[in-house]
Amino acid sequence: MDIGIIAVNALTLACIYGMLAIGISITWSSLGLVNLAYGFMFAFAGYGAWQINAWCSAAHLALPPVATLAIGVLCGALAGLLVCALAFIPIHDKPNFTMRGMVATIAIDLIGTQGLLWYFGPRAKSLPEIFGYWQIEYGGIVLTANTAGAIGSSILLLGAVLLWMKSSRRGLEIRAMMMNPHAASLVGIGVRRTGLYVMALTGGLAGLAAVLLSQTYYVSPFAGFTPLIKGVSIALCGGLGSVAGAVIAAVILGINEAVTAATIGGQYVLITQFALIIAIIVVRPRGIAGILDRAREA
Repeated sequence: MDIGIIAVNALTLACIYGMLAIGISITWSSLGLVNLAYGFMFAFAGYGAWQINAWCSAAHLALPPVATLAIGVLCGALAGLLVCALAFIPIHDKPNFTMRGMVATIAIDLIGTQGLLWYFGPRAKSLPEIFGYWQIEYGGIVLTANTAGAIGSSILLLGAVLLWMKSSRRGLEIRAMMMNPHAASLVGIGVRRTGLYVMALTGGLAGLAAVLLSQTYYVSPFAGFTPLIKGVSIALCGGLGSVAGAVIAAVILGINEAVTAATIGGQYVLITQFALIIAIIVVRPRGIAGILDRAREA
């Protein structure tokens, strides 16, 4: 068992799945919406990046490979705004919004996935290599271009998002909604406007994750199903509403997935992952850093 390879794989998975989990946590803590349309948002962003690359190739235009990342982020943000318009703005002030929101986002996910299947067909699509074919070897640890690019771009985008949330007015509004939605609305923070920012932001995170994972698993209508499960699992494990908890849970489950795949086989990853999640939730029912229950109930 090569510890170096396992460590690199664990960090890569933690970065990619952590972005999804942080997006789910931010959406829940600020809007009270459990967004189960992440599978559609993920696949939509992947197909958006692939389609624009296909158009450029047909027109004999050279699209810079790194531009694929930006296209994926923008397509993910667009899908987030679509989900916000359909599943948040019309019903956020209606009774039993949490359950209504879950049903609405599941419906969007199912309809959107079938729409992608109808338009693009069932065959998987491949994106061009974004980061090249180079590799770095140091101390027995080999970093390939895709691995280093995935880790670097994930950390850069997450850092930019967190910095924006701490320093900009709109980011402070989102943080206020995360701390106490009722008090935030009393001081004039618009719930619908904030919802647009939140969904665009978290959709962009899903879009980047889609492009990064598509380098390995390709683009397909149902490509977002497994990332959705893992993102929700990590968010629950870390504690809904806690960004720090989502990061910790992403690292733990990333290590679990890398170790399981390297020792007993990838087919056992979900089994060991859910066993670990159950163990954590039994010990910490609110998750590793879940502190939001009373604030959201208020």
